[in-house]
Order: sequence, then structure tokens, then C-alpha cells
Amino acid sequence: MADNALRCDWFDRPRPDRLQPTSPGYPAAMAAHRRAVAGGSIGYADPRSGLFVMTAVYLRDRGWCCDRGCRHCPYTPTPDISGSESEQTNE
Repeated sequence: MADNALRCDWFDRPRPDRLQPTSPGYPAAMAAHRRAVAGGSIGYADPRSGLFVMTAVYLRDRGWCCDRGCRHCPYTPTPDISGSESEQTNE
């Protein structure tokens, strides 16, 4: 699990290994994220896939990282035993 240290850009940007600004659907996903946060929702349906994505605020308020690679995980990545970032495939 992560040490609960927040990324410096935790609110404004998703994890770069989960959603890049150059990815198709990035603007729509970030707009959906902002609407969910503004509305007090814990998450939103991804506009492209329809999958449920938890907001950065919900994940921060939960207080811990599950190490599953959540798109909006606010915590600093946890290195694996080889010293590289964990390569998770879950959103």
C-alpha cells in the first residue's frame, strides 16, 4: 500500500499511466470528473467505456491507496520490489 503521500497534481490530473492528456476522450473524461466532484458524487461513468471511475476526492477522503491503479488515485505511486512503479491494469 502507498504511504498516503498525495501527488502534487492529484486533483487536476489523473495518473499518467491511466489516462494521458493526448488520449482520445481525455477532455470528456476530465469534464465528467469535474462534474462528479462538483456534485459530490463518488465517481462517474467514463464517457468512452461506460465503466465506473472513482473521483480523486473520494479516493483521497478514503485515506489509503489500494494499489489497483485507479485512474484518479491521489497518492504517490508505490514502487514494486524491482524499484519500478507498479504496473496495474485496473481503472
